Amino acid sequence: MRGELQDHTAAADAYMAWWTLAGVDGAVAESPVNWLRPVTAADPKATIRAVPVSATIEKKPQSLDSFLGWLATDPEQPERRWPGAPILPMGGEGASLMVVTDLPDPADMAAGQLLADRAGALFDAMLRAIGLDRSTIHLASLFTARPPGGMMEASDLSTVADRMRAHVALARPRRLLLLGDRTIRALLPTDAATTADGLRDFNHEGGIVPAVATFHPRLLLTQPAAKAECWRALQSLIEEVRP
Repeated sequence: MRGELQDHTAAADAYMAWWTLAGVDGAVAESPVNWLRPVTAADPKATIRAVPVSATIEKKPQSLDSFLGWLATDPEQPERRWPGAPILPMGGEGASLMVVTDLPDPADMAAGQLLADRAGALFDAMLRAIGLDRSTIHLASLFTARPPGGMMEASDLSTVADRMRAHVALARPRRLLLLGDRTIRALLPTDAATTADGLRDFNHEGGIVPAVATFHPRLLLTQPAAKAECWRALQSLIEEVRP
């Protein structure tokens, strides 16, 4: 029975990954939905959905250690609705580089760490290329667990983006590296200015930190031609992030 469930889960993940590559990263239906409509009391579902978000925002802690404890135990986090133990951020305060990805892959959930398997090996090579390794960075993901099929609601994405801004403020990295289109769109405005060295301003609750955005290693594995552009983005970090 367990083997059949695993086969079905793998098939669902593969199916949803295909849609993600096609640009579909949220729940869809036959009828169009106005995601920007204001929430009103007349919409019972919207009202119920909005309450946990506000409660979560109000309870955000004021130190990195307490933030990580809150992330691991708070029952209102969106990941509590999904199976699997959360994969918490690793690394301390004031790291030369903080890396943010979108969510754990199936291999990450099995290994209990972010960026495992082949994508992890490529990520480690990317870090070595700029003179770093996992022990010297702060590594986190927007979502600490993987939803079924890798798909999440727009309201959840908004919640974790706000949560990540608080996280960055408490972690106090010198530079930020954002991996993947979903991460970039959640955290950087589309009109954010880019400097000559490829850095962009990331606004968080404590100020601004320079950020670099590039492809997720999982995409580089399927589209090797993108590695050249990724390397150009990483070059802007070489002199900046050395300990």
